[in-house]
Amino acid sequence: MSTKHIDHAVPLIRAVVLHPERSGFGASESSRQSIERLEEAVGLARALDLDVRAEEIVRLRKPTPATLFGTGKVEELAALVRAAEAEAVVVDDDLSPVQQRNLEKAWDCKVIDRTGLILEIFGRRARTKEGRLQVELARLDYERSRLVRTWTHLERQRGGTGSTGGPGETQIELDRRLIADRIVKLKGELEEVRRTRGLHRKQRQKVPFPTVALVGYTNAGKSTLFNRLTGSEVLARDLLFATLDTTQRTIRLPQGRPAIVADTVGFISDLPHELVESFRATLEEVGEADLILHVRDIATPDSEAQARDVEAVLKQIPTAEGKTRRVLEVWNKIDLLDDAARETVLGQAARMVRDGRAVAVSAWTGEGIEGLREVIAAGIDDDPEIRLTLDPSQGDALAWLYENGRVTARETDPEGRTHVVVRLHAAAMGRFERMFG
Repeated sequence: MSTKHIDHAVPLIRAVVLHPERSGFGASESSRQSIERLEEAVGLARALDLDVRAEEIVRLRKPTPATLFGTGKVEELAALVRAAEAEAVVVDDDLSPVQQRNLEKAWDCKVIDRTGLILEIFGRRARTKEGRLQVELARLDYERSRLVRTWTHLERQRGGTGSTGGPGETQIELDRRLIADRIVKLKGELEEVRRTRGLHRKQRQKVPFPTVALVGYTNAGKSTLFNRLTGSEVLARDLLFATLDTTQRTIRLPQGRPAIVADTVGFISDLPHELVESFRATLEEVGEADLILHVRDIATPDSEAQARDVEAVLKQIPTAEGKTRRVLEVWNKIDLLDDAARETVLGQAARMVRDGRAVAVSAWTGEGIEGLREVIAAGIDDDPEIRLTLDPSQGDALAWLYENGRVTARETDPEGRTHVVVRLHAAAMGRFERMFG
């Protein structure tokens, strides 16, 4: 009896990617910015495993309420969609539910806007329970106004014009109520996650290791840098939003100072507000950090614009009470620069490192990482300096100081006593006195 081989591979969805270039009505882009935004949109589409058959920048002088693009342009793009045999069109802009539905009818295919695309990617990347809850909440918030399009069982309720009537209206209202109930439940679960995270944070404060949070534009190399600093093996790929869930590890800084490093979700221009709100619990780690490492892909021509986008998101994250926000820029991927650009970047970083503002590194090759460790240690080293004298029998106390503080000087006198200068958090000093006093 012969057996037939079945290919279980899922075929890629053919897609066209469009970037509307807004100009002439209060928002304008340079040609270079438009090209970079289109390239990013294509990268997002490919991160969702779409087969991009065509890509185009569409000049938009004035948005049309019904379809975003003008009537003539919609017809022109319909020809492009047909030629590419596209099953989906990605519009790199926010579409209203009406615009989305009208474009789907005009082009006879699925239309995805920027927010929907990013939410879909986040939905695939989330691995932890918290990540999945956050993405589901963001998606439901986005879909509330798009029920007619997104809920497949409503397709049967549509009339010939795409409108709903009779029982369909009742079904939509029911679904809206179900979504609202689900959102309330998710917010309750996320509040519990937030409370638990807060308890964990308080526990960490009892063992007062300083915290360092990595932030940056997606694909800037945060996870590669995290792996280099911690010796971990977090997924690090040349892919937008390759990692989503926050990961934390303890590292050793120069002179034995321990610190906790957190790798957070990547940022992106126009990060959907639904995600910023839903990921509030995760982003609190950034607000609580003693030092924020803003990882920048210094080799991309869009580095400055990406940095501004990250800074815009950071402004939305409140700083914990009693903390001063300290940010160190890490100029990553210097291994990708040509000789002239590399010399310029290294010169700028050398001037800025003295103020603890920037360090140039290659997380991939390891160049500059030890210097980064030194700058991190200096940036979080605001604990008081304490001088202690230990008897020869207090080797365990000396080991404890190395484990929990930062020993900056040490010498032994002729009687065998050890004199140390150590930076130690007040809470840690209290524990030291209780244990060895």
